[in-house]
Amino acid sequence: MACQSAPAIMDEQALLGLNPNAEACYRLRALAYFEQLKESQDAWEVCAEALAKGIYSDDHVKFFCFQVLEHQIKYRHGGLTAAQQQLIRETLMKWLQTQLMNVQQEKPFIRNKAAQVFALTFVGEYLTHWPKFFFDILTLIGLNPHGVDIYLRTLMAIDAEVVDRDIMHSPEETRRNTLIKDSMREQCIPSLVESWFQILQAYQQSHSELTCQCLEVVGAYVSWIDLNLIANDRFVNLLLSHMSVEDLREEACDCLFEIVNKGMDPVDKTKLVESLCQVLQSAGFFNIEQEEDVDFLAKFSRLVNGMGQSLVVSWTKLHKAGSVKVAADTLRATEAKVPLMLQLLVHEDDDISANIVGFCYDYLQLPLLTDQQKANVEAIMLAVMKKLTYDDEYNFENEGEDEAMFVEYRKQLKMLLDRLAQVSPELLLEAVRRVFNNTLQSWQTAPFMEVEVAIRLLYMLGEALPVSHGAHFTGDATKASTLQDMMRTLVSSGVSEYQHTSVTLEFFETVVRYDKFFIVEPQHIPSVLMAFLDHRGLRHSSPKVRSRVAYLFSRFVKTLHKHMNAFIEDILSRIQDLLELAPPENGFPALVTSDDQLFIFETAGVLIVNGESPAERKQALMRSLLTPLMDGFRLLLAKLPQETDEERQGALADCLSHAVSFASRTSKAFSNKQTVKQCGCSEVYRDCLQTFLPALSCPVQRGQLRSAVRSFLHRMIICLEEEVLPFVPAASEHMLKDCEPKDLQEFIPLISQITAKFKGQVSPFLQQVFMPLVLAIFEVLGRPAEENDQAAALDKQMLRRSYFSFIQTVTGSGMNEVMANQGAENVERVLFTIIQGAVDFPDPIAQKTCFIILTKLVELWGGKDGLVGFPDFIYKHIVPACFLAPLKPTFDLSDAQTVLTLSECTLTLKMIHLKRGPEFIQFLQQEYLPSLQVSPDITQELCQVLQQADVKVLKNYMKAFFQRAKL
Repeated sequence: MACQSAPAIMDEQALLGLNPNAEACYRLRALAYFEQLKESQDAWEVCAEALAKGIYSDDHVKFFCFQVLEHQIKYRHGGLTAAQQQLIRETLMKWLQTQLMNVQQEKPFIRNKAAQVFALTFVGEYLTHWPKFFFDILTLIGLNPHGVDIYLRTLMAIDAEVVDRDIMHSPEETRRNTLIKDSMREQCIPSLVESWFQILQAYQQSHSELTCQCLEVVGAYVSWIDLNLIANDRFVNLLLSHMSVEDLREEACDCLFEIVNKGMDPVDKTKLVESLCQVLQSAGFFNIEQEEDVDFLAKFSRLVNGMGQSLVVSWTKLHKAGSVKVAADTLRATEAKVPLMLQLLVHEDDDISANIVGFCYDYLQLPLLTDQQKANVEAIMLAVMKKLTYDDEYNFENEGEDEAMFVEYRKQLKMLLDRLAQVSPELLLEAVRRVFNNTLQSWQTAPFMEVEVAIRLLYMLGEALPVSHGAHFTGDATKASTLQDMMRTLVSSGVSEYQHTSVTLEFFETVVRYDKFFIVEPQHIPSVLMAFLDHRGLRHSSPKVRSRVAYLFSRFVKTLHKHMNAFIEDILSRIQDLLELAPPENGFPALVTSDDQLFIFETAGVLIVNGESPAERKQALMRSLLTPLMDGFRLLLAKLPQETDEERQGALADCLSHAVSFASRTSKAFSNKQTVKQCGCSEVYRDCLQTFLPALSCPVQRGQLRSAVRSFLHRMIICLEEEVLPFVPAASEHMLKDCEPKDLQEFIPLISQITAKFKGQVSPFLQQVFMPLVLAIFEVLGRPAEENDQAAALDKQMLRRSYFSFIQTVTGSGMNEVMANQGAENVERVLFTIIQGAVDFPDPIAQKTCFIILTKLVELWGGKDGLVGFPDFIYKHIVPACFLAPLKPTFDLSDAQTVLTLSECTLTLKMIHLKRGPEFIQFLQQEYLPSLQVSPDITQELCQVLQQADVKVLKNYMKAFFQRAKL
């Protein structure tokens, strides 16, 4: 053995750096030492000896030694000599022996690391060098508590390495793990199970921690070992006895849950569950009202849930198989658990209730025909309604973890409610109606949680009851009239005055959920509008309520604007102060945030545009809405360049951006039926453009301002159509000055939008801006960047894509003269960038665009009367690109995006053939393909396929051609 005789010599200075409080220089030395020991052929052996002989007492050094050993086993095991592998085995067993004699146990973090190293050694050697792994450990430790602790931790670490389904394994590891499990089942599982029984029996009174650890092991292993080894009287009686011991009962519950959850024959599963239930019931565990330990009850609820769900699964299998009698027995067994299920579901502790929801949900999928079963459905319904209620402790102002958990629990209950609606919609509707009406009759004196849940239930019906396009108030007469009655009660009861944010929010959410109600009964619109506009809604004392109401109000108005004509100007005057641009220096907190204001501006726009006023009135209203924004914008823009403080600059730029966004948002109200022109609003939006465009030349906060104005231009291209064109040249000139990659990347879609929309109308402008834009792109792409700067590389890649998509838009919009008129030198320069994009950059998205452009250019210029010199360019550059790009090692034909690129590349070849005919075939046969060393047979074959009409055949052929060429 390499280092048995010589004492272990470790770098003591480096070991000092293992202490978390050590100085940085020592810590760096420790890291370097760790790397050295990991990579060395045999230097790690000093760590093995240090562990075997217990040389070091420092915990950090012991942990370090195990880490070094772990690295050898995990990454270098195959390269170790037989003697070195033997050294690891001996080291572990000597270390384990030392543990048996130590009075003081090692710290848990060391024991866990040791268990990991044992487990990794087991995985690597059990099938080959160490088949007696468990026999050796069990023989050594007997029932020594320190030894048993390491043994149980090792079993859990083995479970994590070999069994745990949450850990991803390679196919090779999965095969190995299957072999290990098969081998363990044959050789040692009965011995392991016996050792667990002995441990559980020996330590149930004296060492509760060890007993719990052992129960966890049984629960983990039961899923893949022979269940009869565990599910027998001896073992189950022991587990049940643990159910009565305070320190063990939770783990025992979990263990029984794993036993019940094991996949097995449905008849056997029913027998197992029933025998367990009988014993638990006779031992008094079903009398849960006498149980005060909520943690245990949460585990017990999970166990009952597992048993219930198992019975439902068994019934389903038996029912499908046509086993009538056994299925009926299983159904009866399931029914017998329902009273306990209901008790757990309504338990005041939400964790206990949440753990049984799965069984409730599955139970509701059974055929529920008898009166008792219908009573059960109603009981579940009432339980869900009760449990949806907030408790007194819920903190609405500062929602934390407990509140988040309740919200999550409510989602589970909602699933149950939706299921109940499928099982018995009439029953649910009637139950909700009863609760709703009873609560709202006396809402003034009812606690907030009862009022909130009553409205919440009405809201939830909207999703639970099937309906198309929110048409709850047509169709089924009973449902429609019941919902209509409840909505009438909601809006006329005065409950919107209730002084609690949860009730207020639920009121507005429900009003908007059922906004179609107001089409049926429009007489209620004025009172609900007032609620939205006053202290109950947009002027509520809670910012959370104000914010949500701003959004809900915009939805309400969008649906019902046709019924609001009489109130438009009144609404606008009431929200006027909420439409003010809040300058950053006034120091007052605004009533609504800028995000909320976006919705309020949109609402104002919808009201103005969809009103029945004549165009002049609409224009006047829109001008009074937008003029304060323009005035505020001019003032702030004048201030911005004079401001030296960067933070204040940022605040001003934010405010300017908000002004532009607000103006933009008002334009969302226009539609094909109500255009800007028809409403007489073109002039006011042109004025906005005139006001906002100077921000493009502002020397500070350029990125943010350009982004805002650019977005506004996008909207105006849609809204103003050709009226926007006079503004485009100046705007483009400003946006092309001192560009960053992101600026250009965002500017190109704007130019592409203009090109695609106006085509020939913008040809003169495009010819003028084309080369400045292209040169600006080339300049940015040509800037040097750090080799490892991934962000800069990504920026350039995105800009390259934007550039190619711009060229695609120009060529695809029939605007080839824009390129053709740029002068021969410039045209050639652009064409070369497209060839380069198709071949040199491994970006299939950009490459695909380039081949689309090349196909279009060949179509436009590749014929007899095309661009002078272009046929020559086809043969010298485009044809080679079609072959060189797919031959690149980076062109991955197993990638879907790359296959699409190849498809476009094939279409380019097809277009060349279409335009150049036999001349192209001759070029391929006599010049180009021979230059690539393609055999005459293959050349002949390719040319024949190329001349066929079926493009699909050609695409498949080209894919096979390049796959062969790459072998």
